[in-house]
Amino acid sequence: MSVEVERKFVCEPGIQKQLEEMAVCIGQKQFKDQYFDTPDFHLTLRDIWLRCRQGSWELKCPTDTKGGDGGRDSQTAELCSRYKEISNLPQIQLKVREVVKAGNGDQKTERSHADQTYPVDNQDRPITKGAESFPTNKDSWLVELSLVCFAEFTTQRCSFTFEGAGEESGVRVDLDQADFGYCVGEIEVIVPEGEEIHTALMKIEKTALRLGLSGNQRVQGKMDVYLQRHCPEHYKKLLSAHIL
Repeated sequence: MSVEVERKFVCEPGIQKQLEEMAVCIGQKQFKDQYFDTPDFHLTLRDIWLRCRQGSWELKCPTDTKGGDGGRDSQTAELCSRYKEISNLPQIQLKVREVVKAGNGDQKTERSHADQTYPVDNQDRPITKGAESFPTNKDSWLVELSLVCFAEFTTQRCSFTFEGAGEESGVRVDLDQADFGYCVGEIEVIVPEGEEIHTALMKIEKTALRLGLSGNQRVQGKMDVYLQRHCPEHYKKLLSAHIL
């Protein structure tokens, strides 16, 4: 299992050209993300994010690490998110079952799914059983746990990395353009779970300085903006729980 340490930034004009001059473009791609939760938001209210990206499942869970080691490290840490990433489906199912069971108070929920409607967002786009985004038979665990798709969008991504084994080795920069009209950049470093994240924070800070990034406020990610625009009640609940 790995930990993703990431800082988001505003995509200013000329940032792609700047990256092309100082880093190596490792490709462009388009992908579709679908995010799932229970109707009562048992996962996201615990800062747990279940995602299906192009048919592959991923689960992002908060780490126990808070902040940095003081000084500049702490300032950088405040601008970064840190999530454990699980990509093994049986492990994902085990963790999700554990969280949903706790959220339900260890009581089994009985409901009929025969004619159930599953809303994707608040834009009058319901998804019914048999529709494209409804879980297939092999994903029946979603139905079992009453997990429904609450967000769905497509992203165009251009990715860069830095060559060599210096201070920026292992740093990746993504420029994302979502199909709902939001563009954001991400500086990312992946570290094995249990290892000190201090080095990752230093690499992110040095990369941010090279890119000329300023400001001491976190930048909204794609999900923040999507929920704010399309799922305002869900967004408000997450704000109240200090998740966003």
